[in-house]
Amino acid sequence: MVVTKDTYLPPEEEITVPEINLSGPALRAGAFHLGKYCEAQNNEFMLCRQELDDPRACINEGKAVTTCAFEFFRKLKKTCAQEFTQYANCLDKSSGDLEFKHCRKTQGVYDKCVLDNLQLERPDYGYFCRAKVHATERPPPPKKEKVVYPDATPGLPEDYPREPAKYGSRFHWLN
Repeated sequence: MVVTKDTYLPPEEEITVPEINLSGPALRAGAFHLGKYCEAQNNEFMLCRQELDDPRACINEGKAVTTCAFEFFRKLKKTCAQEFTQYANCLDKSSGDLEFKHCRKTQGVYDKCVLDNLQLERPDYGYFCRAKVHATERPPPPKKEKVVYPDATPGLPEDYPREPAKYGSRFHWLN
C-alpha cells in the first residue's frame, strides 16, 4: 500500500491493544475451543477485511476478536487451568512439531472439563473448513460502478461493400 500525506493513518493509541501472552503450545491446545467460542467475532472481522480491503476500516472488529480471546482464556483459567496446562505441556514435550496424536488422553480430559464448565463441545473434524453464511449488522460496502468504455472503432454497416479476400478465404470449406 502506497502511503502519501493524504492517506489517513489512525493514531497509535487507537491501534494498540494488549497481546495474548501465551506460548505456541498453549495456543495450539486451546485453538479448537477458542475458534468455536469466538467464531462470530472472527467471521465479522474476516468479512470486513474481505469486503473493504482496508485494514484501517476493521480496527474495531479486530479489537473484538482480541477481547473475545482474552475472555475465553480467562474463563479457561478459572475453570480448567490444570487440565489445560497438562494438555499444553503434553503437546510441547511429546513431539517436535506439536502433534495432537501423542496427547489424546490429556486432550480427552481437557475436552471434558471444557464441556462441563464452559458448555463448549470440541468442534468435529472439518468444522472450520465448511462454508457458512455470516449475518452481519454492518451495512454492505458501496458497490463500484462498472466502467463502460465506448468502442474505439464503430462497426461497419451491413450494406458496406466488401471485397473478396485477396488470397482466398481462410475458411475455404465454408464456400
